[in-house]
Amino acid sequence: MQITPFRIEEYMGKHEFRARYLLSSSDAESVRIEEILSLEAGAHDAFLKHWCGYTESPGAPWLREVLAKIYKTIDARQVVVVSAAEEAIFLFYHALLTPGDHAIVESPCYESALTLPKSTGASVSEWRRKPENGWAHDVAELEALIRPNTRALYINTPHNPTGLLMAPEIFRRVLELAAKHNIYVFSDEVYRELEHDPASRLPAACDLYDRAFSLASVSKSYGLPGLRLAWIASHDKEFLERIISLKHYTTICSSAPSEFLTALAFRHRQRFIDRNLEIVLRNLPLLTAFFARHTDIFEWTPPDAATIGFARFKPQQDVHDWCESLVRDAGVLLLPGTVYDEPRHIRFGYGRKNMPESLAQFEAYLKSASVARSA
Repeated sequence: MQITPFRIEEYMGKHEFRARYLLSSSDAESVRIEEILSLEAGAHDAFLKHWCGYTESPGAPWLREVLAKIYKTIDARQVVVVSAAEEAIFLFYHALLTPGDHAIVESPCYESALTLPKSTGASVSEWRRKPENGWAHDVAELEALIRPNTRALYINTPHNPTGLLMAPEIFRRVLELAAKHNIYVFSDEVYRELEHDPASRLPAACDLYDRAFSLASVSKSYGLPGLRLAWIASHDKEFLERIISLKHYTTICSSAPSEFLTALAFRHRQRFIDRNLEIVLRNLPLLTAFFARHTDIFEWTPPDAATIGFARFKPQQDVHDWCESLVRDAGVLLLPGTVYDEPRHIRFGYGRKNMPESLAQFEAYLKSASVARSA
């Protein structure tokens, strides 16, 4: 198996724990363990007494029971818990694809969605969205990509890196098209429940199509990435069994303490959603106003979900080098679009409480750089 370097994670790993001002983070504001334990009386003592042994490979039944509640037609038996979203992406592709197969991936995307199907030996086509039309989805273009051997379709809504929701009519047409051709759909929904207008929330793909696999995670909308838990939900019991079988070669089971804390947090998940949505809706107007002040440098399609947005960088400079200079000289971390194969764009994150401070530092840097150029 050959996999290319994971550019997003390598770039973040290089700077994320050294930069003072994180202005590209994709997760929402996190909490301390004591805050989770304070949600229920007796949780602290129960956590200390929790058995730290192996857990069941599909996830503890009581955890899956709680996670299944975010769906309309899924029960605990149709949920498989994994150690972070990345494991779910790996397991799905490698349980499904062979060198004779074909996969379609909505892009730009989180890089592993594109590199992992290639690592199976399958051929891969990109259903690439374009900034010049506001990142709109072209379903006719998707249909043209389908081959007789197309086995998998990866979609992502709310979308990383644009922070945009797929339109409801497009979402349903995509699933209908997949059903027509018996294509398995991997629906990355890690930002679901953090729509800026909750009324715009799409159904989970697994609730609409039997061969759809909905991915969710504690990391993004709920702001609990340190727990390292995610899950896949589907009505396709046979394929879920194949995923569990392959999981025996990866992590076998999840962390027992993380399962306890995740179940506890999810019994109160609306608190995490409300808290993080409040932060997002407070920060987004500040970022929008910033872009309005700097139309000579940036242009973007305003996001309507999640904690991230993707801005076009107008100056004719190398985006990667410019971001490297920014983090080196000002301590402000932005993610260059080169890691998404979009070399004229930059990802911004606005899900953290200290985003206003980071944005102010960034704007001060732009002002000083402008003064230096004109001197």
